[in-house]
Amino acid sequence: MTRSALQDFNTADGTVARQLLLACAAVPRWADQVAAGRPYADVEAVLDAARAAASPWTDEEIDAALARHPRIGEHAEGREADAAHSRREQSGVDMSDASTAERLRAGNRAYEERFGHVFLIRAAGRSAEDILAALDERLTNDEATERRIAADQLREIAVLRLQGELS
Repeated sequence: MTRSALQDFNTADGTVARQLLLACAAVPRWADQVAAGRPYADVEAVLDAARAAASPWTDEEIDAALARHPRIGEHAEGREADAAHSRREQSGVDMSDASTAERLRAGNRAYEERFGHVFLIRAAGRSAEDILAALDERLTNDEATERRIAADQLREIAVLRLQGELS
């Protein structure tokens, strides 16, 4: 009988479990809270705990997590697990079209000038056109609305990453 990723997570040293969680979202309090809930009966229970621990995240936690995310359309550098997650998530964003690439660069710049942090969206399963449409729409938001949406996207990304690690 082979061990499952969930069994490994449930029995891992606290530091190892925390590192896995921090690669999903660079929010230490969240990682500590989810790790402290081990052992979990199944993957869905871990994901439920992750969602609950991320609701809400503080502004400081959101800022810390956003700082670890590359711009949409940019290749995440490094060998860290979170960089590998970003590369996989953005693999469907075709940057070979010069017009699309320039629109993403310009949109990223405008967003960062307006909101002071990277544009964050769950890229997995979305095309470049879908992302550009969301970027254009979100540029019209007020700061409070956009902060809430960015936090929601961050939660989605963290839970999807965790699900991928445990499945």
